[in-house]
Amino acid sequence: RDVSVVSTLVVGSDGSTSKDSRSAGISSPEDRKAFLQRRREVDVIIVGGNTARHEPYNRTPVPLIVISRSLVNPVQGNHLALFWNCSPAKAVEKARTLFGEKILIEGGISMINELLEVTMIDQLELSVTPATGGEDTIDIEQLLSHFSQINKREESGTIFYSARN
Repeated sequence: RDVSVVSTLVVGSDGSTSKDSRSAGISSPEDRKAFLQRRREVDVIIVGGNTARHEPYNRTPVPLIVISRSLVNPVQGNHLALFWNCSPAKAVEKARTLFGEKILIEGGISMINELLEVTMIDQLELSVTPATGGEDTIDIEQLLSHFSQINKREESGTIFYSARN
């Protein structure tokens, strides 16, 4: 089947996934441009509640699904936002039925790992920027080891990995 579930993640060169609880501190202009382009090519975006609370999700070009047990709306003003209390795998299945095949996972590493465990991520778009000193570090090589085909390119100091099986 076609690549339909794409996960996107930005990390600093030391593996940090956030700085001051946000990805903006480790992102780069090149990463941001690729990130925004990717969003325009999908049917729906899925994030976790923690991501929605720390990142700017008040506007999205497509429907946004926030997986959360909390009833507090962290994305005030986004009329495309839906709140589901379910597992990431269940959210992917439900989103495919309601919105279409092209699903973008913008959740954090725990959501990505959960979906990798049940082989529901078709492609990983990983940006590695020169930033260091953030929090929540991951092992970049370990993450990429889930995929058999890995393309790598560099643009102005940001390394882009596009990985799939």
